[in-house]
Amino acid sequence: MTIDRHTAHEKPTGAQVLLDAAAGRGVSVCFANPGTTEMPLVTALDRTPGMRAVLGLHENVCTGAADGYARIARRAALTLLHLGPGLANGLANLHNARRAHSPVVNVVGDHASWHLPFDAPLTSDIAALASTVGAHHEIVDRVAVAAVTRRAIDDAHERLGVSTLVVPADLQQLTEQEPPQEEKRCAVPRPGVEGEAVEQAARRLRAAGSQGVLLLGGEGLSRLGQFAAGRISAATGARLYSETFPARAERGGGLPPIDRLPYFPETAVEALRDAAVVVLAGAPEPVAYFGYEGMPSRLAPQRTLHRLADVGQDVEQALVALAELVGVEDRPAGAQPLAEPAPGAALTGQTVGAALASRLPEHAIVSVEGGTCGYPFYSASAAAVPHTVMTNTGGAIGQGLPAALGAAIAAPERPVIALQSDGSGLYTAQALWTMARESADVVVLIAANHTYNVLRTELARHGSTEPGPQAARLTSLGEPAIDWVSLARGFGVPASDATTVGELCAALGDALRARGPHLIQMTM
Repeated sequence: MTIDRHTAHEKPTGAQVLLDAAAGRGVSVCFANPGTTEMPLVTALDRTPGMRAVLGLHENVCTGAADGYARIARRAALTLLHLGPGLANGLANLHNARRAHSPVVNVVGDHASWHLPFDAPLTSDIAALASTVGAHHEIVDRVAVAAVTRRAIDDAHERLGVSTLVVPADLQQLTEQEPPQEEKRCAVPRPGVEGEAVEQAARRLRAAGSQGVLLLGGEGLSRLGQFAAGRISAATGARLYSETFPARAERGGGLPPIDRLPYFPETAVEALRDAAVVVLAGAPEPVAYFGYEGMPSRLAPQRTLHRLADVGQDVEQALVALAELVGVEDRPAGAQPLAEPAPGAALTGQTVGAALASRLPEHAIVSVEGGTCGYPFYSASAAAVPHTVMTNTGGAIGQGLPAALGAAIAAPERPVIALQSDGSGLYTAQALWTMARESADVVVLIAANHTYNVLRTELARHGSTEPGPQAARLTSLGEPAIDWVSLARGFGVPASDATTVGELCAALGDALRARGPHLIQMTM
């Protein structure tokens, strides 16, 4: 039963009704960057027990943190954003959240309904912006505040996606009646997979043998799903891949060494070239991130795809059923142990990946953004202790630091590491300040090579092996080089620099033993 926080003669505001309805649906965190039109909601946060408000200095920090929170907590957080421009500032990480199938609920304040016709400077088409990443809900009636709020939250959970709730300033202040309380809704069960789809997958994988491929995504990358995939591979000879950028993947602890499908299209095409069947288990059809002349957009050979389960279905149970059908009971062996690099070795993507994998604490969460260290770490992490990896699902950069922040708030008992490239980290460096304010246990490892390496690679792909002076400057972060140690300390985060594997391991050990955030600049 909800405690009445209002006097006998005081009606709750619309803002209070909205937050009460959200709390009643199990929402307990609001990542906020509010403005003038959200002040009634800010006031109401103080009167909503159990609702934690977390300030982000940029909306893209708030939306990225809500995404990271949802991936780990498996339930929605709120963001609180200011009008259309505030929502627009957060769209890049909402794009990533949409691709990750994360339930995220944006609460966006709008002008007072009677003020909208005057086209004030901050007036915009919020519905059009919201529709680019998910569903749009608008409160237009004082008596419908709670009902529309619950609908927006339920919609995010049912569709596994982004839901935006727009509430004009006047409807935050006024309400006609307190709506009846509803019981908290549990997680929406995922529909099962038809037996015929499982049987067809079994037939095709048996016939394909070593030319079969099982591509995992979504809940197929849980521990149960991956163990089942390993049994399927042992029985049929099928090769195993995860989707290139999984939202959340369990790793290590004896799981089969499943690597990601390569990012570059020619490498992915080569990996799938001889496939007779590609079974999709919670993963979409693999397509190239960008179009290149002479390279197919669809990476798998034609007529090879078989969809076992969509991301919104019970992928785990579909894989378990398939494993039982093909008839192998034993769990496959995990990855071979990985040797730690020599302490005096220079920091490279390979040495950082191996060193971090060997030093991970159990049940750590690693937020990976950037290819310099991300790919080597993911391969090496198959031999590590049990842990969880999150990657940049949608390719909009600036996701890694906010997602690590959200994960730390979702699971304060688990250590969180952000393995971050310097270029993408600069998009949302403000997340460091929020980590410090919230005392979030996040260790940030910055690969400081002062270069947009992926763009240098793309220049070479377009025939520019020796970039000219302007191309070189547009892909360089030097002149001046960013000093991440000073930057972090300015945001209130203790920081240090490492240039060798030994220095990195020592700094990492110190940071993991301490509480609160730390940053280690890995000079490469």
